[in-house]
Amino acid sequence: MSFQKLKGLSRNKMSLFGMLMILIIILSAILAPFLPLQDPNEQKYMELFSPPSLDHPLGTDQYGRSMLSRVIFGSRYALLVGVAVVGIEVVIGVTLGLVAGFYGGIIETVIMRINDVMLSIPAMVLALAIAGFLGGGLINVIIAVGIIGWRGYTRLIRSEVLSIREETYVEAANATGCGDLHIMRSHILPNTVSSFLVYTTLQIPAAILWAAGLSFLGLGAQPPTPEWGAMLAEGRDFIRQAWWITTFPGLAIMLTVLSFNFVGDGLRDLLDPRAKSRMGEA
Repeated sequence: MSFQKLKGLSRNKMSLFGMLMILIIILSAILAPFLPLQDPNEQKYMELFSPPSLDHPLGTDQYGRSMLSRVIFGSRYALLVGVAVVGIEVVIGVTLGLVAGFYGGIIETVIMRINDVMLSIPAMVLALAIAGFLGGGLINVIIAVGIIGWRGYTRLIRSEVLSIREETYVEAANATGCGDLHIMRSHILPNTVSSFLVYTTLQIPAAILWAAGLSFLGLGAQPPTPEWGAMLAEGRDFIRQAWWITTFPGLAIMLTVLSFNFVGDGLRDLLDPRAKSRMGEA
């Protein structure tokens, strides 16, 4: 992405807010072990259910653990899940979409029919089934969410490749004897970057939400892991007497998801000329 486009993105106030929040979340995740924080799993039984105060800005939970520490350390798991899940989706979805769009014919038909069958199964049901089969744990959640998320990448990349493969420079590469792999890697894939980036910025928060949901249901990260979804599940029984146990992890999820969505919307408006024209007409 050019400097001018980045400059244009920074003029969008919502996108700028999203970028700043993502930067804060990333820095929190990186610097969490070095910050003057209580160990997220350290229990202080003399400070159970302490409300937010100067000593504990976000209060403590039912075991006397610092909510501030647990929320900040939880950002590490959220980003890990988001990046790892999207990595799985990209490897599977982009590869299948690229092959289907480039070769067409029976290969495209088989790949897209498999994709259609996967899309016909409700995502929640499929995620619960896979996570339940694999068992609890953060790694299994990453695998489960990654398996259901590649479908969108396949459809997106295939549609992009179908139009790009008809371009003159692709035909010229074919005429000069370039191999299929070289053409896909050097001439087609780079020209899908715009759509790929926009979709990825929207898939990362979706992956975080899915992982948090599965953890909330007991199929993801297991206690005492300071993962936001698991923290919500632990605090739901105490929501009347200690609202902060569920409120702050929920706010962390909301802000993270909103931030990525704001950046994704800004990238879409910046990189998609049709979106710009629609904005001009409005």
